[in-house]
Formats: sequence, C-alpha cells, structure tokens
Amino acid sequence: MLGRFRPRLTLQTFTRGDGVLGLRPGGLFGPRGGNVTVAQVDWTYQAGAGLHWETPAPASLMDQSAAATQLLFNAQGKQVVMRRNLHAEADALEAVQAAGLLPLPTDALQWRADDMATPHTQLWSLLLENNFGDFWADRVPELQQQGWSIVVRPGFAHESVPVEAWRVIVSPESGAVLGKEVASTLQQGRTKIIGDFGEPGRAAWWLLTMGVEIEGQFFDLAPMLADLLRRDARWTDVQKIAAIDDISLISLRAPGGKRVDALAAPLKVIVSAMLDLLTDVRRKEGVLRISAWDAGRLDEMCRRLGEDGASYGSAFHLQSDAGLRELALRLRAAGEPPPVAAPAGLGVTLRPYQLHGVAWLQYLRAHHLAGILADDMGLGKTAQMLAHILIEKQSGRLDCPALVVLPTSLVFNWQAEARRMAPDLRVLALQGPQREDDFARMAGFDIVLTTYPLVWRDLDVLARQQFHLLILDEAQTVKNAAARSASAVRRLRARHRVCMTGTPLENHLGELWAQFNFLMPGFLGEAATFARLWRKPIEENGETLRAQLLAQRVRPFILRRRKENVAAELPPKTVAIKLLQLQGRQRDLYESVRAAADQQVRRALERRGFTGSHVTIMDALLKLRQVCCDPFLLKSGKTPKTIERAKIEMLRDMLPSLAAEGRRVLVFSQFTEMLELIETELDALELPWLSLTGKTPSAARGEVVAQFQRKEVPIMLVSLKAGGIGLNLTAADTVILADPWWNPAVEEQAIARAHRIGQDQAVLVYKLIIEGSIEERILELQERKSVLAEGVLGSDGAVTPKFGQAELDALIAPLQLARPA
Repeated sequence: MLGRFRPRLTLQTFTRGDGVLGLRPGGLFGPRGGNVTVAQVDWTYQAGAGLHWETPAPASLMDQSAAATQLLFNAQGKQVVMRRNLHAEADALEAVQAAGLLPLPTDALQWRADDMATPHTQLWSLLLENNFGDFWADRVPELQQQGWSIVVRPGFAHESVPVEAWRVIVSPESGAVLGKEVASTLQQGRTKIIGDFGEPGRAAWWLLTMGVEIEGQFFDLAPMLADLLRRDARWTDVQKIAAIDDISLISLRAPGGKRVDALAAPLKVIVSAMLDLLTDVRRKEGVLRISAWDAGRLDEMCRRLGEDGASYGSAFHLQSDAGLRELALRLRAAGEPPPVAAPAGLGVTLRPYQLHGVAWLQYLRAHHLAGILADDMGLGKTAQMLAHILIEKQSGRLDCPALVVLPTSLVFNWQAEARRMAPDLRVLALQGPQREDDFARMAGFDIVLTTYPLVWRDLDVLARQQFHLLILDEAQTVKNAAARSASAVRRLRARHRVCMTGTPLENHLGELWAQFNFLMPGFLGEAATFARLWRKPIEENGETLRAQLLAQRVRPFILRRRKENVAAELPPKTVAIKLLQLQGRQRDLYESVRAAADQQVRRALERRGFTGSHVTIMDALLKLRQVCCDPFLLKSGKTPKTIERAKIEMLRDMLPSLAAEGRRVLVFSQFTEMLELIETELDALELPWLSLTGKTPSAARGEVVAQFQRKEVPIMLVSLKAGGIGLNLTAADTVILADPWWNPAVEEQAIARAHRIGQDQAVLVYKLIIEGSIEERILELQERKSVLAEGVLGSDGAVTPKFGQAELDALIAPLQLARPA
C-alpha cells in the first residue's frame, strides 16, 4: 500500500518558564538568551483504514533511511505493508534546508536543571532568533503550498502574520491543549494592512467588480480589459492613451467570441486607475481584490466616472464597500492638512513651507499614517522633525521616547541641532561600548539616537522598548530590504513611523519599495509582486502610464519640496563642468586598462552572461575610473613617478587661487585614497586643510566640522560616504567634485552640504571630468536616473530603460578624441 505522505513542521518557543536558559555559546548558532524558538520536522503517512505512521525527519539526506516500506497493523491485527515515498521525503528535507532551518545540536539547549530538560528528537532552528518573524511570514506559507502541515505549540512568539483558522490538538488522556494546527492558508508576507491605519479591528481588503450591461446582459469588464491591454500597447502609454478620442468605440472581446463596443472615455479612466490589477497574470478571474491603500485611486476613478455619467456612466456598475470613500477622503486630506502653530520654546523661526511640513507630520500621526519627509537636501528636515517631536511632548503624547536611527556621522549634528532648536527635549545618544549602561535609561529621555550599524547589534534591547515615534534619517540607507539594519528597524515597536531623506529613490524603484515596506508593510505588496507589476514594466519596458499610476499611489505619503520652489531667498548655485584631457602616459595607461577590461568583461559575459558578470564588470569599470582620477590609485607598483596626473595638476592650480580669494572649499571624492593624494599636494603647497572620511574617529567629527564652520581652515577634504549626507557646512562657498558617481542624488547630497538653509553666499560647484572617457558616459547615466526619480517623485515623464548591455559597451569604449575647437 502506498501511504499518503505529508511532512509536518512543529514550532515552539522555549522560555525561562520552561526551564531553558538559552543556547550554549559556540557552533553555528552562537549564544542565545531569553526566548529560543525551535522546530521539529516529522514525516507522516496515512495509509487508509485509520492507519497512521510518523517518524522524525533526519538531519540530512545522508541520514535518510533507505527502508522503503513500513509494517503496520490494522484494528484487526492484520499486517499492512506501507510503502514510503523516499523521493518526496528528500524533497521535503531540501525544502526545510532552503527555508533556512538547520539541525540544532542535541546539547545546544541550556536547562536550569537536568530534570527540566524536555526529551526531544532532532530539533531545528534558524541562526538568529529574530529571523523567525520573517520565517513565519514568508517561508511558512511556501511550505503550506507544498503540502506541509504546520503545528504551533503554546507560547510560539513569532506569529507576525495572523491565522484565520486553527485546528486545536488536544491530548486524549488529559484533555490539555498540545498545540494548534494551521487550518487555513496563510497569506505570504506581512501584507495584512492593520485596520484603520494602525488600530486593529478593520477589514484589510475589499472586492471590486466592474461590469458593463449590454442588452440586458451583464459582462465582467476586467478580463475584457486585460485582453485589450495585451492586444493594444497604446493603453500603457500616457501620451498615447490621452490621444485616443473619448467618443471613439473600442471593440472588447467578451467570453464566447462576442464583441462589445464601448466608449473609450470610461475605459481610459478605468485603465488609468487599475492598470496593475488588470495586467497581473496571477489574478484570478472575477472580482478585483484591492487593499485599503487603494481607497484613493478607487474613489478618484468613481468620481471621474460619475462626472460624465450622463454620457456613459449609467452603463457601468461598480460594487464596493462604502467605507472606502471615508478612507479615501483621509488619504486625500494628507496633502492639505490643517495648519499648526510652531511649538512654544522652539529656538528657530520656521518658514511657511516648514510649518506646512510639521502640519503634515501631525496629520499623519493623528490618522495613524506613515510617510516620507523628502524635502530637498538643506531645506531643514531636522528642524521640522524636532518641532513635530516637541509638539508631541507638549501635548502629553510623548509618554515614551522617539527613536531616531541615523548614519554615524550625523549623531553629533542631531545633538547640536536639538540643543539649539529644542533645548527642552532630553536627548540620549547610544554610542560606543558604554551604551550598554544607557539602555536602562532610555525610557527617561524624549529622543534616543542610534545608528544603522548599531541598531541590529542592539536589537534585542531596543525591541523590548516601546517607542512613540520611529524615525529613519537618511532613510535611503535601508534601500536594501534584506540588509541587517533594514531587517532590524522593521522589528522595532513604535506607534508611528516616519522616514527622512532627500533621495527616496536613488538608483531603482526597489529602494522606494524597501522604505514603504518599513513604513506600511503591504502598501506596495511583496518584493516579488512589486518587481513584477511595477519595477520591471517601468524600468525595463518604459510603461509611462504605470509610472504615473505608481506616482499617484505613493505621493500622498511623500512630502517633497524643491529649493527653487520654497527657498527663493537661498543664494544661487552655479555648476561648472571642467573638462580635462588625458595626456601622454596617463592617456596610454587609460587605453591599456580599457583594452584589458574590455577583454576581461567579454570573457565573463560569454561564460556567465550579463547578470552573472556583475562583479567582473564593476571591477573593470572601477579601474577605468581610478585611472581618470589619478594613476596612483591603481596600486600596481609600476606607475612611473613622472606620469601625467590631470586632476591633481588641475587642483594644484585651483586650490591656491581659491584660497587666495578667501573662498572656503569642500573637495569631495568617493576614493579616500584620492583625498590622501590631495593631502600630500596641499602639504607641498603649504595650504592648511581638514579631512572628514571614514577614518575620522566618531568623537572627532564634530570638532572637525565646527573648525571648518568657524572658518579657521580654508579647505576641507570629504569622502562621499562619510560626509555626503546630513552635515551642515554652510561656511563653504565652493564645492569641487573630484570624480563623478553613478548616482546623481549622491552628488546632490554632497553639494547640499554647502547649498542649504543658512547659506548667505553664492555657491560655485566644479565637476572635474575627463573628456571622452568613462566619466562623461557616467554623466549621461546620471541624467537617466534623474528622469526615473522625477517620474515617480516629481513630474511625470518618459522613463528610459535601466543600465544594460548597450550602456556597458559605451562605458568601455575607447577614449574619444578631443572635440575640434
């Protein structure tokens, strides 16, 4: 008899109440105190007639039993031979390992007393306890889909996604509840929208039906529109869909071959609002499933259809929940929140746009919304956030701290700004080894500062503290959702969440998704769904209608103002590109490195393809960029001392002249070694300088900045990574970018250190670019990335494809000849 195989996963969290002290130090898992979550994996078989057999899963395929049969006895005592499915068992074991579970050594658990140890067969666990939340949300639904039975024992601590139905497992002897088996299909990922935008108890999803009535017969419009979108590419392009005459008839294909002619106008409205849902290949036929976050676009669609109802609206029927309209009104009001007054005791006068920003933050808080304060660099985001926190304190709502997670280089800046602008706020900075002594004092402060490198290290402590606000400064730091810091901040407990960044989108749309995944899990779906429905169609296919729809979806939760629009009093900024030519041996070196890089990249592409050659490609491009900056960056040991150095020679001329004119100069480079080479030249020229790089001790950074701001030293050398964000360096009136970076937003961040509120002088920006080289092609790529960001965050426009083979060919092309005069 062939038994019906079903693997079973049992999850349990041991606590001190169970007698567990934690995991022993050593081995893969390392020490773990407090909760210890483990899994038990079993193979179960049903052989009919009430026959049941189960056995613990082995720790590896090598331990898998070769016995293909099992002897059972039925109620009459008759022998029944059951055949096992060894192939299915092997597949199930591979699924366990793919999910991240590893066998736990038998002596790994530490018990308070030997007699308290619970006898167990082979146990499994994840490397980190905190990973079980994502495991429950992402991996358990996958195992369910593969046919696994999921059982949870009492006290399991990581149910991050709710279960709609359980099957209780009761001991037949004592009647005690042994556990609960998941009796419903878990929705993968943390896509449950918390009801009422932060308060439990409200439904997360609505069902929308759209239909057209023709001669008394009702037709579902969704599949017909999906077919239209597959057949006619005009309907995914903003300009082309606008060009379709509203009164023209569009032929739709109904089931059974029937043709339905419908006016274009209502179809344009519906497609413009529902493009992603209509084109989702995984959507089931029938109703459209929309979340509460879709309330805004559904309300707008209904409004636009209703306005022209006399013409065509009566032929369309939409059935939806009336509660969506109330939600839509709240979302729409986020753009025009009621005004607020600056809090008493604020040590700075807020400009009108800053007061509007505070009002917007207050509106988000009042309605349990989250958002991104994305003003241009230098427009005073910190001042707006401090005013917001001060209002919360004065209202009595700040009964637990606000946690600010930020880059290490900005800790002293936040401390200084808080002292200056909001001295009534008590600020605690968690830094250095001594921060362990401050953990117990967190609750007594208004603002707690921690850094991205520390937040995941201190997660166990921070996760136990309730926060009123959780603020990510320079939130683009968590653009990689899988990174440790991004995973850590998602696990912190806070009533309200806010991101602060002047560059919410730097390279690709996945970075925007990562920030909203922190702010409002489920708002933009799961990562794979977002990539399928939004990122690939926009970035690779250039679907402008979809870009417009995504922009409309996210803009209620993003407040973004430009310097030229709200800070007219800011002195002008002039950007000049200084084109330099490579000469002599530096030119020959560039060509030899380029030829070698071209050959290296071509071989990699032949062997591994474009996607698999990323590291090789970036390494080759790095060498070309280093030659442009300075030949000595190559570190080959063969560079002659007398070789030409185009940029160093230019700086030798520029910097003494600028210093003699009384200018204060910031010199940025992404290469710390380049700054060190410049330091050597400045010493030879007897020009004083300061340096701020990753090598600058955290405790010294504040004094370095203060010394430059006091105008004691004319030149400051800054690495993009250490000083390109958040700093206030308004003493500078000149910025030199020694080398271009792929991302234009990073360069803008660097320039904004000087060109920001508080600057009273015109700012000159010089970009040193090697003519005809990879650096000129980088400028072209920067323009394309600016278009992508503008299409989603600012005005809509055409979106071009991402970096690909054609761009690579251009980047490693031979050095172009100088342009004719």
